[in-house]
Amino acid sequence: MKRPLSRSGLFLAISALLACNAALAQDPQASQAQPQQAQDKDEPTQLDSVVVTSEYIPEPLLQSSAVISVVTREDLQRGGDDNAAQALTRVSGLAIAEGRYVYVRGLNERYSSAQLNGSPLPSPEPLKRVVPLDLFPSNVLQGVDVQKTYSARYPGEFGGGLINLQPVTVPETPFLTLSVGGGGNSETTSLPGLTHYGSDSDFFGYDDGTRKVDGALAEAMASGKRIDAGEFSDSQLKSIARSFVNAPLNLLQQTDDIDPDFKAEGSIGRSVEFGDDAKVGFIAVAGLRNSWRTKDGVQQEGTVENGAIAVKTDYDYLATENNATVNGLVDFGFESGKHKVGLTTMYVHDTSKETRSREGYDDLAGRNVRDDTTYWYERELVNTQLSGSHGFGEYGEVLLEWRAAHATASREAPYEKGIRYEKTGEGRYEHDASQQQNYTRFSNVDDTIDSYGADLTWTLPTERSFTLRGGFAMLDNQRDAISREFRFLALNGSLPANVRLERVDYLLSHYNIDTGLLTLRETTGADGAAAYDATLETSALYVEAESQLLDNLRVTAGVRYEDATQSVSPIDLFGDQPLTGATPLENDYFLPALTATWTLSDNMQLRLGASKTIARPQFRELAPQQYLDIDTDRVLIGNPYLVDSELLNLDARFEWYFGEAQYFTAGVFYKDIDRPVETVVNEAGATVQQTFLNAPRATLTGVELDYKKLYDLGGWLDGNRLVIGVNYTWSDSEVIVEADDVTFPLGGNGQPRPAAELIRDGSQMQGQSDHLTNLQFGIENPISGSQAILLVGYGSERIVARGRPGQPDVLFNPGTNVDFVARKAMKWGDTKLTLSFEARNLLGEEYHEYQEAGGNVLDVNRYDLGQSYSLTLSASF
Repeated sequence: MKRPLSRSGLFLAISALLACNAALAQDPQASQAQPQQAQDKDEPTQLDSVVVTSEYIPEPLLQSSAVISVVTREDLQRGGDDNAAQALTRVSGLAIAEGRYVYVRGLNERYSSAQLNGSPLPSPEPLKRVVPLDLFPSNVLQGVDVQKTYSARYPGEFGGGLINLQPVTVPETPFLTLSVGGGGNSETTSLPGLTHYGSDSDFFGYDDGTRKVDGALAEAMASGKRIDAGEFSDSQLKSIARSFVNAPLNLLQQTDDIDPDFKAEGSIGRSVEFGDDAKVGFIAVAGLRNSWRTKDGVQQEGTVENGAIAVKTDYDYLATENNATVNGLVDFGFESGKHKVGLTTMYVHDTSKETRSREGYDDLAGRNVRDDTTYWYERELVNTQLSGSHGFGEYGEVLLEWRAAHATASREAPYEKGIRYEKTGEGRYEHDASQQQNYTRFSNVDDTIDSYGADLTWTLPTERSFTLRGGFAMLDNQRDAISREFRFLALNGSLPANVRLERVDYLLSHYNIDTGLLTLRETTGADGAAAYDATLETSALYVEAESQLLDNLRVTAGVRYEDATQSVSPIDLFGDQPLTGATPLENDYFLPALTATWTLSDNMQLRLGASKTIARPQFRELAPQQYLDIDTDRVLIGNPYLVDSELLNLDARFEWYFGEAQYFTAGVFYKDIDRPVETVVNEAGATVQQTFLNAPRATLTGVELDYKKLYDLGGWLDGNRLVIGVNYTWSDSEVIVEADDVTFPLGGNGQPRPAAELIRDGSQMQGQSDHLTNLQFGIENPISGSQAILLVGYGSERIVARGRPGQPDVLFNPGTNVDFVARKAMKWGDTKLTLSFEARNLLGEEYHEYQEAGGNVLDVNRYDLGQSYSLTLSASF
């Protein structure tokens, strides 16, 4: 077989077709092969995998039989993306929820998984098993692959897609790069906002010990007893209450001038050759980011009356979040001939500090109230991977690849503070520590994954290319989660009038505790509602064969056997009797996959794929522990009676590469999902709860179109090129409920109920948008690296939460987002400088979650996102 000129990093599959002009494909400049390309085509090269002679098909797609999208290092720079989540917003068929979770082909985050260089990643989020992709800054990434069709070599838990993050690798030449930048937001920077002091080191995202649980409180929490009057004396309770941190965390402060954003990054790399063909090298990357965002918005709740939704609870709120991220990566590599060994360690520490106050009429309280809250969420991810690749034979006909990784993720949330005030007839707000509640919460999640795997590839010396692959993979995922809650209560049922009006740090002061006005009570949930241990253990074997059956037909067929045990065990924090959890999910599956690539010409091919995969419930979906979503004020609680979902996946995609880095692709996909997990919302007394159910069945159908074209410019713009890229995805989903279908709700104690009572037949799956569109338009210089790119993204409305019984679903409309990214390369002596400018959300699109019925619209959560601007200067030595 003949190999084309390598074009690794050729294209970013974040472009697709809205309107394709076939005449562009006949551009003589786009179809002319360069002399060097022709020379390379005449020189056959032995490959480790099957390839087909093709004029413009990029190397990643040429060597893969699957439908994939590739984001290269150059693409990350072109889009000016700060993290992996931002970069994936422009990939066809992908949407980003909450700025961090990827929805692939209309399926929410539970149907997608993420890996770092082929190894699975743990999640620090209490409500997700999927790692949030905003944790991965772009400066540590070489690229991102999005696998949209399944292959037996990948984990069987494959619904929407698999996202493989590729860390930066050892360079060929030594380098040192430093950058510093700043920016702001039109709704935040230099404008009034809310904050609380916290600690001296909050700027870096690390607490200096202020929030540490210490003294009498630490001793009491470690005693195994509930902290209340039944287990502790009055003097002990006073001592414990006094050990709570007060003013730095309770007192909200208004500032007239929110600081600008700041970031600094640096990277260094070097490799050294020794002997005839050996090389050793390293690369190190580090970064610090600090940013602020203020939300000035509206939150409403209501009910449907006479067919129309009416507002019952109406809040205005102001919230300011300070986000600090520290990250680092170190990679060591050794290469000798056909043998490579690498050691990679990635560290990410991401902290959110939020101060929030909302005020308005609360229907349940029957009067105007104010809720003040402060939060500190500290997330950390550490991943270490040792991997190797070894080729054997004169041409490397046998390839052994192996990997072993240990990854830990944690989320610490000490001193989550909340206090409610009611408005008096005199127009003042008071807190009586009885009817109006306050809380202090401590929670943490620790998630660990140990994983191992190896793949053996054998290219047989046959007339037609024939490759056999096989391998194994093992995973051990352990999670511990705990949450404890405390309240300060009026000892005699109510506080004196003058005390009720005190500022919060005086209200919860040592004086009021010592004089007996306030007492401490633990209100942590019982019967496993506050803590659980979870585990997922999988082991898998696979075999796969890939063959060039005909001159223009390549087929890959494989099957994966995967065995898994998943369990969630509730923990009784205050008793010595073990709690009985749900029966562990113990399942094994044979998961077949078949893909075929038909080469129509040197620059056209057709891909077909069919497979069966699974989707397991996430830990939070199984756990009976309650968590509060602070943005919606909804309590989430798991359902231990959930079971695995099974998927049938069908794909077809036509690809036409009519020039270097220029293409048109058109694909269709279909998924039939047995027992998909859906969310339902119900009311438990005065509490709105969101829980989970297995719906009987759902289907998803879609079309993806991609188009990208480059024009070489002449005249005074000689050396530059025009970039035009556009993609469009249409998808449609339907939840199917038949008359005899049943489901197993949380409140049913494992007993079935008719599914039609809880799940709407014909409803849209949660998270699916009918339409997603992205556009790139601009000028770039591929030699100097200068560019000016306009980026446009559009998403139609999607369901973010199911409505309460009798109410419409909560919808979110992403709208149209317009960004502009410019980069100018310069020289200062021998130093290469790059000045980058970014402008985000130029149209001022707002964030809007809503319900609508009878012509009325209720604003569940609405605020202005504002326009964001940043300027960064980088120097390369």
